Amino acid sequence: MGDGYDIANRNRRMTRTNKFGQAIGEELPVGWKEAIFPDKKALLGKYTRVEPLDPPKHAKELFTANNSDIDDSGWTYLGYGPFGNYSDYQTWLQSVCASKDPMFWAYIDRKTDEAVGLGSYLRINPKEGTIEVGHLRFSSLMQRTTVATEAMFLKMEYAFNLGYRRDEWKCDALNAPSRRAAERFGFKFEGIFRQATHYRGRNRDTAWFSIIDTEWPTVKSAHREWLKPTNFDENGKQIKSLSYFLDAS
Repeated sequence: MGDGYDIANRNRRMTRTNKFGQAIGEELPVGWKEAIFPDKKALLGKYTRVEPLDPPKHAKELFTANNSDIDDSGWTYLGYGPFGNYSDYQTWLQSVCASKDPMFWAYIDRKTDEAVGLGSYLRINPKEGTIEVGHLRFSSLMQRTTVATEAMFLKMEYAFNLGYRRDEWKCDALNAPSRRAAERFGFKFEGIFRQATHYRGRNRDTAWFSIIDTEWPTVKSAHREWLKPTNFDENGKQIKSLSYFLDAS
């Protein structure tokens, strides 16, 4: 997929000019007006079910899943947590689940029918057709599994089906695992916004990634190929990587 955002290729596509000879952007797709705001509805995959976050239903399972982690490093790049007791975690979930932006979701492992992680849509802008994925907290029960990949795929697919032109991923520029995950899922690195914000009493430079609508068919096809049961052996180990299918598309 490459290490950086290919500005040269994008500029080569911008061949339109106005009456002054100035380069102008591509026309919007015919009929596009604005995207649709997401509904809080379940998204069903082969391995994963993505559900609107519901603390009475998901809090205990999520707290237990988080406690399966060997340490608290999964909270380092988030502005909240870790939570030392169930009551505090439940209170936090209740405070965020009522929001429409960020809009939080629980990720359910269909094999166990239990929540093993969560994430959100945020900065939802139907008028401009942009949406962001964030607040990702995958427990060790979810990390590096088909559940994790399919959860991200279902959320991306839903966003583009609603008419969004751009799906964003942003993270602390020092968060190497998040940056690797973004590129593995098919997001393209666009650059770093220096001193974009601060949290936990420290500076945050923010790394930006995105998938745009013209790239989505290729990314979607790669994910579908990777998720096929035939791509896994009898022990559940992948035969071909997601990057293989992205590069082959």
